[in-house]
Amino acid sequence: MAYRQSLMKYAEKYGVSRASRKYNRSRSYIYFWKARWDGSVSSLACQSRRPHSHPNQHTEAELKLIRDMRRRNPNLGIVALWHRLRQRGYTRRPESLFRVMRKLGLFPPSRKKNTYKPKPYEQMTYPGQRLQVDVVDVKVVPRKCIADPQLRLFQYTAIDEFTRLRFLAAYPEQSTYSSADFLKKLVNWYARRGIQVECVQTDNGFEFTNRFSNSKRDLPTLFEVTAAKLAIRHKLIRPYTPRHNGKVERSHREDQKRFYSCHNFYSLDDFAKQLTVHNRRSNDFPMRPLG
Repeated sequence: MAYRQSLMKYAEKYGVSRASRKYNRSRSYIYFWKARWDGSVSSLACQSRRPHSHPNQHTEAELKLIRDMRRRNPNLGIVALWHRLRQRGYTRRPESLFRVMRKLGLFPPSRKKNTYKPKPYEQMTYPGQRLQVDVVDVKVVPRKCIADPQLRLFQYTAIDEFTRLRFLAAYPEQSTYSSADFLKKLVNWYARRGIQVECVQTDNGFEFTNRFSNSKRDLPTLFEVTAAKLAIRHKLIRPYTPRHNGKVERSHREDQKRFYSCHNFYSLDDFAKQLTVHNRRSNDFPMRPLG
């Protein structure tokens, strides 16, 4: 606007032709803004170019029909409302009806969703009270670490929420059989350290539960059957909420930084041996929550 005002003043003083050459603007451009200019900067602001009318816009009779029909059917869907309007001579498309109803404010106000208030974290009071279990798949075990491109490697992780003591194991597949075998191993591993596992907490993956299966929802997985035999309570986190398994997820990021970024694996046995050494080192790493 300040640029246009300087142009207007120059054109008023020296003429439109000279201003057109100096400012490199067409004469029609200068005459256009000169007609709007009243001496103030605000008169040179860009205004809306939206047309005031359209040859195909809704007529007043159509608008009245839409208002009356909406008043009599406040909860009717847009397609059902359009169908009833067509029976009364309405010829527009549903998209046009939606736009004009939105412009007229005929849609009910959207309900405000209740804000999700997470429950306070339940602090564990003794070892083995609850373990977080998760699987690290190819998203975290990078392909560049694996010599054989056909080889698939998976890391199962269990971490005690009270002591932060971790147990890692290597598997060639991510399945409920591997999960059940890992559960047996972690129970024995923690028992040798004087910890009795009471509860394991996992996500809703199919390697742990059939909760979101269409055909096997009521069929327990081998992991759940094994947990029941070992008298271990199986707790599932809220769907799509990995932060509820935050401790094990955070440990995976540390594995990525300290282990997968600087190691290569040539076979499942090689991966298992290196993972065992890394497990021992990570359990000896100083942690602030433990002092």
